[in-house]
Amino acid sequence: MANSYDVLIIGGGPGGYVAAIRAAQLGLKAAAVEREHLGGICLNWGCIPTKALLRSAEIYGHMEHADSFGLSAGDIGFDMEKIVKRSRGVSGQLNGGVGFLMKKNKIDVIWGEASIPKPGEVKVSKSSKPIVEPQHPVPKGVLGEGTYQAKHVIVATGAKPRALPGIEPDGKLIWSYFEAMVPKSMPKSLIVMGSGAIGIEFASFYRSMGAEVTVVELMSQVMPVEDHEIAKHAQKRFEKQGMKILLEAKVSKVEKAANSVTAHVETKDGKIEKLTADRLISAVGVVGNTENLGLEKLGVAVDRGIINVDPYGKTNVPGIYAIGDVAGAPMLAHKAEHEGVICVEAIAGKHPHAMDKAKIPGCTYCNPQVASVGLTEKAAKEAGIEVKIGRFNFAGNGKAIALGEPEGMVKTIFDKKTGQLLGAHMVGAEVTELIQGFVVAMNLETTEQDLIDAVFPHPTLSEMMHESVMDSQGRVIHA
Repeated sequence: MANSYDVLIIGGGPGGYVAAIRAAQLGLKAAAVEREHLGGICLNWGCIPTKALLRSAEIYGHMEHADSFGLSAGDIGFDMEKIVKRSRGVSGQLNGGVGFLMKKNKIDVIWGEASIPKPGEVKVSKSSKPIVEPQHPVPKGVLGEGTYQAKHVIVATGAKPRALPGIEPDGKLIWSYFEAMVPKSMPKSLIVMGSGAIGIEFASFYRSMGAEVTVVELMSQVMPVEDHEIAKHAQKRFEKQGMKILLEAKVSKVEKAANSVTAHVETKDGKIEKLTADRLISAVGVVGNTENLGLEKLGVAVDRGIINVDPYGKTNVPGIYAIGDVAGAPMLAHKAEHEGVICVEAIAGKHPHAMDKAKIPGCTYCNPQVASVGLTEKAAKEAGIEVKIGRFNFAGNGKAIALGEPEGMVKTIFDKKTGQLLGAHMVGAEVTELIQGFVVAMNLETTEQDLIDAVFPHPTLSEMMHESVMDSQGRVIHA
């Protein structure tokens, strides 16, 4: 039957399109329903375009300090319209690439909004959002609205920004990441609610471009999920750059003027501080897109916008699965992709490994970059594990000094009894590229001694990973 599939995925984001491709590779007839654009939030409004913006900010920062590299660069400036245009162009290029991959793998793309009337059936209606996708080569007969049959239905609908009552984004004065991504002009001042990855990346971008930035964070440290020592180092760097950070504080009320906002910030001692800025970015987390799918009627277990699944993406209702942000934290694109592969391979009877969330790396592309995997020092100790800690500062690394990036740190955490690598945490230049070395090590159950015995190339930033491990045994060389 033309409208019948082995696997039908609701959502064409990183989890959805990767799951569809893996299904096709395994010989399953696959389709993906998408209501807006392939690549999801990550490719169109998240991971990719923000990296393009941050790259512009990074180059701008280097130009401002050209003299320290023996170079001259006069008349430094920027064109925000061109910066945004480049960012959107990068997304557009990759968006088209996903469309090509779907066509190459003979995956049907069904345009519209999906619901699940019953297991094995998906109804697609006209999208409530404008379809912004470029013209896509959809096979004849699979154009959108209609009813489709599928042996297995995977929900990969992603998440949307969480809005606080009374402080909802309005698209003008109060921004979500959608508006923060495409500013029509550069605000002179900015308040950022939340210092998670989204909040701190935008805070870093706008501060680098010259805006006065104040970050308001409810928890006792900036970037709350990170190791305390790493977060503290990052905070010092942010403040050195001129960023103002208020911890254990919350925005309780916002007053709007014609072209500015005044935030009432309540501090831990109960006092109210009024802050006025051109714009406010709300970055207080995201919530899964579970509405209008019909999940509750089917009895699928959903808890506060998150679909409950097992390590293979199965829900409590046979034939219905969930992956990615809608299946819970950590809400990261690479986690969604990996879940998609595991889920489809399980459907195909390939007996894949179960998802181990303890080994999923997290990366934040602010300045300085922050990257981590595994347990923090605090979490390891709270679990009753006796630990050994290794540290190494960027200041002792030749490549870091040559790059003009001598500030940062690598921290490694080991089980004192077994030598098992429990966690690795980094702050500094290019650490988002380095962290994968520790991810592989953890997956291979590498010990402290295995890492010490490995030869790291010189001169590289990766040598600091080696030195940090050696420091845990009291045998660091360059510190």
